[in-house]
Amino acid sequence: MGYSANYNQFKFPEHNGNTFGGKRVLITGSGKDGGIGQALALATAANGAEAVGVHFHSSYRDGFDLVAAIRDQGVKAFAMQADVTNTRDLWASRSYVIEQMGGKGPDLIVCNSGLSEQGYRFGRALPEIKDESRGERRARVRRDFIDNLSESSLVLNTKIDGFVAMTHLWAGEAVYHKQPLQLIYISSMQAIEPGVSVPGYVVANWAVLKLPEVLKVNLGRTADMVNASCLMLPFVRTGMTEAYANNPNVFGRWQPRMLEPYEAAHGVTQLLGHKPEDLDLGHYKLAVAGTAEDITLKWTQIMIDVSERAL
Repeated sequence: MGYSANYNQFKFPEHNGNTFGGKRVLITGSGKDGGIGQALALATAANGAEAVGVHFHSSYRDGFDLVAAIRDQGVKAFAMQADVTNTRDLWASRSYVIEQMGGKGPDLIVCNSGLSEQGYRFGRALPEIKDESRGERRARVRRDFIDNLSESSLVLNTKIDGFVAMTHLWAGEAVYHKQPLQLIYISSMQAIEPGVSVPGYVVANWAVLKLPEVLKVNLGRTADMVNASCLMLPFVRTGMTEAYANNPNVFGRWQPRMLEPYEAAHGVTQLLGHKPEDLDLGHYKLAVAGTAEDITLKWTQIMIDVSERAL
């Protein structure tokens, strides 16, 4: 597809380049043109980042075009191709990233890799087809069952395995080199308000919410070296959501219209203007209010509490 974004839309003057000023940023899943990852890469580059790592797995053409666009603005950028679910592939990228960042690891990693699902009704039987034999129905149901769960498995692996692997790799580097690191995990509003037909997507984004606490517990005395938090984004217009952009039945209960990628990136930039330690262990939800012509963005912190009662 190439590169179709307007770089100037990602310049947010009110931040004066302070949000990402001088930071070395790595964003997974940022190669796809028109995606959330691309928008975040452009926002970091346009608002002070020293170096931006553009990660992709298969979207190499879009990824290299994005790197070229960022370099044209005088910002250091580099492409990183890796399968985040393949531990050997990911480990092999370690020294390359450090080399591209001038001998140091990232200051900020945005774990954004993810896939969506074409959609199926979880646990619901397929409708019958007139005059279909029992044998044909059995074969059709089996094929549908396997296809649906294969799709969900890929979604789960990309989000959960990829985020865990990136965390394990770069948190370890940060602790070893005594270099502070901020981890941002991109989740979804559907993690806490599940939508129909995307069970793997919902479960994967819910699982992500536990990662900051799991990391903090495991780091123990060195936990202050790494700050981690989760962002729950609403519907953003991307290649994966374009088909629903004009269907209020899909997103209408959350927002008056889909956000454009630069608007979502603006919201994330606002939140990351806070100190990393102030955001640590938090779950933050980006709400969209107002009208389709005049939207407003507002962050809220979501508290996920576990309660216990006697049986």
